[in-house]
Amino acid sequence: MIQYILESIAFQLLFLVVYDFYLKKETFFQWNRLYLLGTFVLSLILPWVKIEAFKQQVPQTFAPYPEYFWKLQNEAVVAQVQESSGWNITWQEGILYGGMLVAMVFFGLKIRQLYLLRKSGEKVTYPLFTQIVITNSNIAFSFLKSIFIGDKVLKMKHDTIIAHELVHIKQGHTYDLLFFELMRIVGWFNPLVYVYQNRISELHEFIADAQVSKEHQSEHYEQLLAQVFQTEHISFINQFFTKSLIKKRIVMLQKSKSKKVWQLKYLLLLPMVLGMLLYTSCEMEPKSEEKETIDSTSLKSSQNFAFAEVEEVPIFPGCEDAEDKRACFNEKIQKHISKHFNYPQAAQDANIAGRVNTMFMITSEGTIENIKMRGPDKLLEDEVERIIKRLPQMTPGKHLGKAVNVPFSIPVVFKLDYLSSSEFSFSEVDEAPIFPGCEDAEDKRACFNEKIQKHISKHFNYPKAAIDANIEGRVSTMFTISSIGTIENIKMRGPDKLLEDEVERIIKRLPQMTPGKQSGTVVNVPFSIPVQFRLH
Repeated sequence: MIQYILESIAFQLLFLVVYDFYLKKETFFQWNRLYLLGTFVLSLILPWVKIEAFKQQVPQTFAPYPEYFWKLQNEAVVAQVQESSGWNITWQEGILYGGMLVAMVFFGLKIRQLYLLRKSGEKVTYPLFTQIVITNSNIAFSFLKSIFIGDKVLKMKHDTIIAHELVHIKQGHTYDLLFFELMRIVGWFNPLVYVYQNRISELHEFIADAQVSKEHQSEHYEQLLAQVFQTEHISFINQFFTKSLIKKRIVMLQKSKSKKVWQLKYLLLLPMVLGMLLYTSCEMEPKSEEKETIDSTSLKSSQNFAFAEVEEVPIFPGCEDAEDKRACFNEKIQKHISKHFNYPQAAQDANIAGRVNTMFMITSEGTIENIKMRGPDKLLEDEVERIIKRLPQMTPGKHLGKAVNVPFSIPVVFKLDYLSSSEFSFSEVDEAPIFPGCEDAEDKRACFNEKIQKHISKHFNYPKAAIDANIEGRVSTMFTISSIGTIENIKMRGPDKLLEDEVERIIKRLPQMTPGKQSGTVVNVPFSIPVQFRLH
């Protein structure tokens, strides 16, 4: 979401720069109005658009870890979740929603201000608008199909003012301003929304001035120069008098019409949009398993030393005076994971649990880099990555007196408390279910994983309809190996039902197994595995 917001703001900034430098001074007011409205909407849509023809793979560089590092496991952190009815939002979401609430309150106050003015004024209904006369006032503005005008203004020659405000009403200028007011509530943190609203409000006055001045040019000048009007601080009304705009409006009234050839400037929008589409269509090149093959000797010869082997371990903030800094480090990191843990709701809904092994590098500068995960599902891996990224700066580890990179690995166990008493996750059950052919295997758990991978590869058949529709992605599947060894309760979550149905077909073909056991008693064992569909 943060990337989407940043991209939208960047696109808006580029559109506004082009407007201010190339289009703002032209007299193509209606074109400019369309440009401002259109480009703002485009800035919200473009980050989501990916054109297949523009897709490029941007290689992602990383330093892989050898297998022996993964086996240097520290004590696992068990992260449990219990069903709760309360809300669970992060502090960032709290700030976002809090800001939206404050912006909404301000909007409500402005609406109330209009309501009170309308209620206190004398209403006169005409075919095209309703005139609301405010006593002892100099105001003059329009909102929707109402023109608010002070009784002091009525004593003056006010025909041009009414004609001016009627242009706003006929062209629906209020709706433009209300649209940006809504965007100010949703994107209160984005300063460019306010700039857009200011520019569109300015254009509305130029449009109305241009229309009225065709018949009442001298009178219109007099009204603009009089500067006797009272203003209301409401951002979504069209006020006849705005002090900061007077000079600009007079300049625009005196300006000769722009030549039609300058309308070609709007073609600048095409290469800009194409460039944005090219950018949004780029994707990171997926990391293939084959790339993670650097051997341990090449890593040992560099400045990398395993946490268990380095002479002076990295120091976690707060462990500077600890007698056993290694034990303190382990204790602090366990507390950090427990404090920031948030079991993904989607994983709970899909009944996904299990162990995520994570490996990261504490660099010679004390920063956290090169985070890797191995787990049963990407949802759990992403949550662990989020937590590890929040680790603080550390004092780097040292070997032979020199600061070095220290890889550190720790398993995080995701445990659902509401599993039934006869259910135990695959990673925790005492005796894992036995896949046919694994009866004599030394590591039956590893054999099970290997056999199920082979089963999926053997029976895999990419659906023709999915190929034709260019559908690909990851399907996460969860099923239960029951206490009698049968496959039950198959669930899928993927990008399309075609892919989910294929995975379900494969899982249903799994053979009868020897059930798992806990404390010598046969139990149900939920098992999850992701299946990747990729078009080459």
